[in-house]
Amino acid sequence: MTTTGAGLTGRAERADALIWAARPHRTLWRDAFDRLIANRLAIVGGVIILIFALMAILAPIISPYPYDRIDYGAISQYPTWTGKYPLGTDLVGRDMLSRLIWGAQVSMAVGLGAQVIVFLIGVPIGALAGYAGGKIDAIVMRFVDVMYAFPQLLFVILIMTALGRGFQNIFIAIGVTGWVTLSRLTRAEFLALRERDFVLAARAAGAGPWRLISRHLLPNALSPIIVALTFGIPQAIFTEAALSFIGIGIPDPRPSWGKMAGEYQQYITSYWYMSIFPTILIALLMLSFTFFGDGLRDALDPRTRRSK
Repeated sequence: MTTTGAGLTGRAERADALIWAARPHRTLWRDAFDRLIANRLAIVGGVIILIFALMAILAPIISPYPYDRIDYGAISQYPTWTGKYPLGTDLVGRDMLSRLIWGAQVSMAVGLGAQVIVFLIGVPIGALAGYAGGKIDAIVMRFVDVMYAFPQLLFVILIMTALGRGFQNIFIAIGVTGWVTLSRLTRAEFLALRERDFVLAARAAGAGPWRLISRHLLPNALSPIIVALTFGIPQAIFTEAALSFIGIGIPDPRPSWGKMAGEYQQYITSYWYMSIFPTILIALLMLSFTFFGDGLRDALDPRTRRSK
């Protein structure tokens, strides 16, 4: 009886071990995704971002009218849900709804495009400083400190003055001036990771600098980098809005939420809707990216990882 019982217990333990070994192994990214979708504010922010992205992509299809179409018979028409122009028209008779839909293209493109440039500049510079250390780190970081000393918005205005108004020039100016914080973050992550055991083991196994950076250091530093880029998108959107507000952003007749808010702010007492609607959209998009960035930061934080 005892031998039989022990045998049954041993077989049960082996079966449990096989079941545990056969179950899908959870990775950091899988756990992060599960925590992200459990965050309601992050999901709400992500859904709103997706709606704005679809609106920007499908603007030529869903826009009732071209953004530069003028109706001289409906100049400065107030919003009316039962009329031809549900959100009204501007001072020259252009449909506000159509211009708001087309304006989403500018905000989304500038926010995402600028962060691509920030990533391409900031991550290599930070990786070089963090991996090399010593004199190279000191030289690179002194250059970064000099760039950090310039007020970013003033620097963007100077670049826009030199390049001129234009859609491409805006996210070039924002990207060229916004990489400093990301480079310092990347350097800090690389300094912390390069002395870890798995990096030392890979170096002892003969891995070269490129393999160490691309296969070991950068993948493990991606979590804070992704979060920083996500938080950088609303900052880029706000910068574009500020540039368009002061008249050096998107040229006419292409609409921009920031330009619309700036052009019509002097008429807010009489034609409130012309500046209020684009301002609400700017605030909603920035708030959505903030909620999504907060959720992404919590999801990718290893300290919040739960064993399952």
